[in-house]
Amino acid sequence: MSLTHSLTRILFGCIAFVFIASSMLSAQNKLSRISTVDRSDGKGAVIRYHFEEAIDSFEVIQPAPDLVQMVLYGSDIDTSGIQFPPEGQKVKQVFLYELDYGFGVDIYMGENQTFIAKAYPDMNGKHLLVGLTQTPFEKVDEYSQQFIARTWYDDVDFEKNFTIEIPKVSAPPTNEFDPVKDKLKFDKIVIDAGHGGHDPGNLGYNKKTKEKDVVLKIAKKLGGYIEEGLPGVEVIYTREDDEFVDLWERGRIANRAEADLFVSIHADGWTSSSVRGASVFFLGLHRSDKSFEVMKEENQVYGGDHGHGVVDLSEEDLIVYELAHSGNIASSERIAYMVEDQLKNRAQRKSRGVKQMGFVVLYQSTMPAILVETGFLTNPAEQRYLTSDRGQSYIASAIYRAIKQYKQEHDKSFSSNTPSAND
Repeated sequence: MSLTHSLTRILFGCIAFVFIASSMLSAQNKLSRISTVDRSDGKGAVIRYHFEEAIDSFEVIQPAPDLVQMVLYGSDIDTSGIQFPPEGQKVKQVFLYELDYGFGVDIYMGENQTFIAKAYPDMNGKHLLVGLTQTPFEKVDEYSQQFIARTWYDDVDFEKNFTIEIPKVSAPPTNEFDPVKDKLKFDKIVIDAGHGGHDPGNLGYNKKTKEKDVVLKIAKKLGGYIEEGLPGVEVIYTREDDEFVDLWERGRIANRAEADLFVSIHADGWTSSSVRGASVFFLGLHRSDKSFEVMKEENQVYGGDHGHGVVDLSEEDLIVYELAHSGNIASSERIAYMVEDQLKNRAQRKSRGVKQMGFVVLYQSTMPAILVETGFLTNPAEQRYLTSDRGQSYIASAIYRAIKQYKQEHDKSFSSNTPSAND
């Protein structure tokens, strides 16, 4: 065998080894960050594990009122460069312990903070969530007595780092940050005109006007204002004509498009013709019987020849959603108040307030989402306003101005938090 042939074989062997090693490294499940956020209802917090892929399995126990322990199973978990949450009032500290079969986790609660912890996979992503629900101390103490605390010292390989230290995270090179930066841009909105097809929605005072027709015109006007006034923003409609789109599908359309905002437009109705005004909703636990009735009305799913039923999101459904989307709920609430302000002060509409509600159409979306009830078709005056070109233009313009304001805030925050190449 010639020397050249031998060197060639060695070279190709090295290349193959590097390729295999790179493939093995890329197959690791990266845990880049552990973050915490308060629940929007003020009754707890959410701990989020930011995984690149869904974790194999996990376990959560609570051996003391102030200590939650977890096992993250998986020999492929990569925690290099992980960012930990800062010390907070509810969650004081989080520690990781590297084991042969994954990682052990100790989560220490803040002083006088009593929660019961439950873990959930993110319903729309790869993250793992731990919901902390505020509970009286006596119940937490009783609950914790069923568990025996894990002593990670028995499982830890002491030749490895015992507790993972928090490294200083420097900004990646500009070219590596660009794909992430592009995803953080506010450049895509989904506009949902409620109802459609065989589902007319609410009927007007004269029983001839249909909600599905009114809101489609408002949606089209809103989209036109956005395309004209915010040229960098793409507008996507869940429907552009008189077609029926399933409630569950509307949110999925926004998810597939990776939209930055979901706006669902509706027109209200009531048994009394004197009721009037506009309302703005974001997803959450309904607060009153009246809210629950409105939620059931908008959650109706018509099944063609099979009649119709009502989809009722339970309190548990909504709590799980809040665990998965706490950040989006906060943003949804922010833009909801912006829309309410514009409708009240610029379009001169009577405001019925900003409310949380369990709407299916919002439940499916994984981005900030609001539902706007533009007025009551069952009120003769509001029916005339909502069916007029002038009224529809005013409503669409008010929503557009709020979206523009929200985008300006988002872009300003994004710009101030974007690392520069010199950082």
